[in-house]
Amino acid sequence: MLDTMSRPKTQNESQSASDRFQAFIRDKAFIRDKAFPCVGAKSALARHQMNIIEAGDIRCPRDDATVYDKLSEFAINFKAHPDLFQTFVVIFDTRDALSEDSFERALWSRIQALHDIDVKRGYPYDPRVSPDVTSPQFSLSFAGEAFYLVGLHPGASRPARRFLSPAIVFNAHDQFQQLRADGRYETLRENIIGRDVALAGSPNPMLSRHGDSSEAAQYSGRHVEDGWQCPFKP
Repeated sequence: MLDTMSRPKTQNESQSASDRFQAFIRDKAFIRDKAFPCVGAKSALARHQMNIIEAGDIRCPRDDATVYDKLSEFAINFKAHPDLFQTFVVIFDTRDALSEDSFERALWSRIQALHDIDVKRGYPYDPRVSPDVTSPQFSLSFAGEAFYLVGLHPGASRPARRFLSPAIVFNAHDQFQQLRADGRYETLRENIIGRDVALAGSPNPMLSRHGDSSEAAQYSGRHVEDGWQCPFKP
């Protein structure tokens, strides 16, 4: 589903939305390609469970409330129907080329803004995860549902993280627990890692299992340096 935000658009913005829609169609073919590593994304796409919305520049807070409303709606619907391989994607209209550092700063600005709205709406943090960014149990929580995030953008150094526009993918943490309970998690994980190595030529040094180390460093896709401090404030 491509859900376009209802805010008025100028002629240039409408053209940009059309361009981005065509880019998304091309990237759907990229996701379907055998070389694309994330089989979870392939499954979400094949099952028509990839929920996609548009927003303005990722560095701008203008659409934060609207993005939050759509995200919380997705979270509530997921709780009611926790089927595997559902994902929520925000594609941002950012014209400038962003470095990995710039994208990371913008990503965490949007995350912080969404969290702050979540707090104002009175939702409790999902008790299955920790809000402490240094904890191996850390994950984000929106509308009481834990999420693992994946940042995508044109300047990503890892091929699997490259997308024609900046984007944030929200994956419900409960899905990983379902896969573990079904005995499918490790097989799926090894499949994804193997595909990623084949695409990039080397393993992703930032990957780790939930519970081994904080997942915060994985969100932007950048190879963060030793001593990196997550800017998120719960």
